[in-house]
Amino acid sequence: QVQLVESGGGLVQAGGSLRLSCAASESFFSITSMGWYRQAPGKQREWVAIIFSGGSSNYADSVKGRFTISRDNAKSTVYLQMSSLKPEDTAVYYCNADIWGVKKGTYWGQGTQVTVSS
Repeated sequence: QVQLVESGGGLVQAGGSLRLSCAASESFFSITSMGWYRQAPGKQREWVAIIFSGGSSNYADSVKGRFTISRDNAKSTVYLQMSSLKPEDTAVYYCNADIWGVKKGTYWGQGTQVTVSS
């Protein structure tokens, strides 16, 4: 089983910044991609950003230019730097990872709450 442990959520005012972290229990070499999703109350989970093993990344239009995804391969950790936060960014943020090899599959973290006050 692959464990993803998230941290960094909290309460911030609109316009502020937060950085989320997600540490995977697997080696970087087993991870094809890591990404972030979010789910606001009463809404479906939506994709936010993804970063691939080669380093390329993509973002949802709603966060493009405000959020930055990065990874530390040595630590098998992905980060989501969130800036210019808006109240509509309030959600539970989930990390996920696509793993290949013996433990092939898609894994999810437990989620971390981000609340942006107006």
